[in-house]
Amino acid sequence: MDKLQIKGLIQLLRVPYWLMTGGLSLLTGFAIAPGLLDFRTALLIFFSMAFITSAGFAINDYYDKESDAVIKPKRPIPSGALSLKQVLAIVAVLFALGLSLALLLNWLCFAILLIDSILLLFYSSVLKRKSGVASNILVGLLVGTGFIYGEAGVLQTISLISLSLYPICFGTIGGNILRDILSLEGDSRIGYPTLPKELGKSNAAKIAAFSFIITATFSPLPYVIGGFSIYYLAPMLLWSLILYYCSIRLVTLAPTIENIRKYERIVTMSMILLPLSLILEGLAMIPLPLALTWWLA
Repeated sequence: MDKLQIKGLIQLLRVPYWLMTGGLSLLTGFAIAPGLLDFRTALLIFFSMAFITSAGFAINDYYDKESDAVIKPKRPIPSGALSLKQVLAIVAVLFALGLSLALLLNWLCFAILLIDSILLLFYSSVLKRKSGVASNILVGLLVGTGFIYGEAGVLQTISLISLSLYPICFGTIGGNILRDILSLEGDSRIGYPTLPKELGKSNAAKIAAFSFIITATFSPLPYVIGGFSIYYLAPMLLWSLILYYCSIRLVTLAPTIENIRKYERIVTMSMILLPLSLILEGLAMIPLPLALTWWLA
C-alpha cells in the first residue's frame, strides 16, 4: 500500500473510537472483576470490540459514498485513497478478526458481537436512510452493549451489574441527536431523515435533553443495587449534575447552533467521568496484597 492508501486505511478505522467501545468494555470488566482480568483477556476484550467498531464505520463509509462525495469529500472513498473493493475487503477482515477474537473469549462474547455486527450492517444499509429516530436509538443501544460485553468477557455471564450500566447509553443517543442538529444543513442536502429534519431543531434538542436526563437518573443504579461502591458513585453524581444542567439549558434556550455546540461539547467533555468511575471502582476492589504485587512488578 502507498502512503495515500495507508492514510485512508487509518482514517477508515476511526481508531479514537476504540477507546469508546473497546475501552468501555475493558473498563467495565475491570470494574466488575479486576482480580479475574488477566492480560490475555484484556487484549481480547479490547481488540475484538475495537475491530467490530472499525468494521461498522467502514461499512457505513461504503454505503455513504455518494453523500460523502458531497459533504465529506476527504473521506477515504470519495478522496480516492481507497477503492470500493478495498473497503469491502477491509470490512470483511475486520468483522472476521473481531468475531474470531470474541470466540477465543467465549461463546457468549461471540454471540454478542455477532448480533452487533448484524445490526451494524442493517443500520448502514437500510435504517440510516429510513428513520433518524430509530438510527439514533440503535447506535446508542449498540454502544451500550459494551457494558454487557465487558462482563461477559471476564465472567462469561451477564448479570444485573452490567445491565444496570446499560441506561447510560441514552447519553450517546442524546449526543448523536445534538450532532445531527449541528450537521442539519449537510444532512438535508443529501436527504438523510434525521430527527432535527423530521421534528425541527427545538423538538430534537428537547428529546436529546430527555435522553441525558435518563442517563443522569440511572447512572447511580449500579451503586443502588449494591453492585458498585462509593468510588463509582462519586464521579457519577457529578456527571449526573452536569447532564441535568445541560438538559435544562437545552430545553430553555433557543436551539441556535452556538447553544447546541456549547452544550454538546460540555456533555462530551464530561463523559470522561464515566471511565474514571469504572477505573476507581476497579482499583478499589483490588485486594491490597495483589495491588502491591502489581505495583512492585
